Amino acid sequence: MSNMMAALEKSRPEPGLWRVEAPVPEIGPDDVLIRINKTGICGTDIHIWNWDDWAAHTVPVPMITGHEFAGEIVELGRHVTGLTIGQRCSGEGHLIGHESRQSRAGKFHLDPGTRGIGVNEQGAFAEYLRLPAFNVVPLPDAIDDEIGAILDPLGNAVHTALSFDLIGEDVLITGAGPIGIMAAAVARHVGARHVVITDINPDRLALATRVANCVPVNVAEEQLEDVIARLGMKQGFDVGLEMSGNQAALDQMVEALVMGGRIALLGIPPGKSPVDWLRIVFKAITIKGVYGREIFETWYKMIAMLENGLDVRPVITHRFPVSDFREGFEAMLSGRSGKVVLDWTGSSD
Repeated sequence: MSNMMAALEKSRPEPGLWRVEAPVPEIGPDDVLIRINKTGICGTDIHIWNWDDWAAHTVPVPMITGHEFAGEIVELGRHVTGLTIGQRCSGEGHLIGHESRQSRAGKFHLDPGTRGIGVNEQGAFAEYLRLPAFNVVPLPDAIDDEIGAILDPLGNAVHTALSFDLIGEDVLITGAGPIGIMAAAVARHVGARHVVITDINPDRLALATRVANCVPVNVAEEQLEDVIARLGMKQGFDVGLEMSGNQAALDQMVEALVMGGRIALLGIPPGKSPVDWLRIVFKAITIKGVYGREIFETWYKMIAMLENGLDVRPVITHRFPVSDFREGFEAMLSGRSGKVVLDWTGSSD
């Protein structure tokens, strides 16, 4: 194996990524080295590509980006047990500490010292990735590398959707991005009754109906109160999954929920937003903020669902060899794509 590899790097503090030759990472005694086969492009990667204010204040340069991946283990640190060379895997991209109260209680996803691969540490847009063995998630044969490469965002959808009991409930999802669409599929898979997803992008709403058995609503053209009446819901939705980060969408969700309704918030607003807390209090709304995935409970649940019939493959709308990564980012930036997957298997050609 050469000691150099191809990688996509944020080399300069300006928009774009650049293909570079970088040293293959050296692993420590508790790490593994993973040969990357497929990667997914995330909304976070778009922020880094655009070099917006968040990225400029968060990401050190140079940085190999990317954190959605599938590959196989090619080297084990000397302390690593329970994993084997050649084992297919994905992995948790949040690198945690083990000293905080949260970690010591087993609530790893709440560790305040969390760092992200491709954001704070060198990432997965490369032929090889160094990852703590603790973070490795082996892939069963039923989950191929393409699906393995989007388990990170699927995990966000699963964590959000399973925040509340959905069996027999009517669910409103605001934001038909790929994660919102996958959350709709999860909600239906676990037994929700009506699942309504809202957006103003007709392409994303059309994709939602191809992925999940849900009701798409363009809120620029239709009122939620009319949808509630059409579906025969007497009061409104029981559970809301807010995926858009849009204040107007959250306001619409609060109005459309039943008394005592529950909201899981994954969408990130661009800045501070005014919230009608009086309305939330008087409707006795429960709100839960969702960050990442529960480590590792979310991974177990989503792998089990995928092995038991959950099908999210249609959310992948574009596939490119990594040599065409710019086209992949253009597809994401267009607002008309679902998930975009880059193939690294021919990157050395």
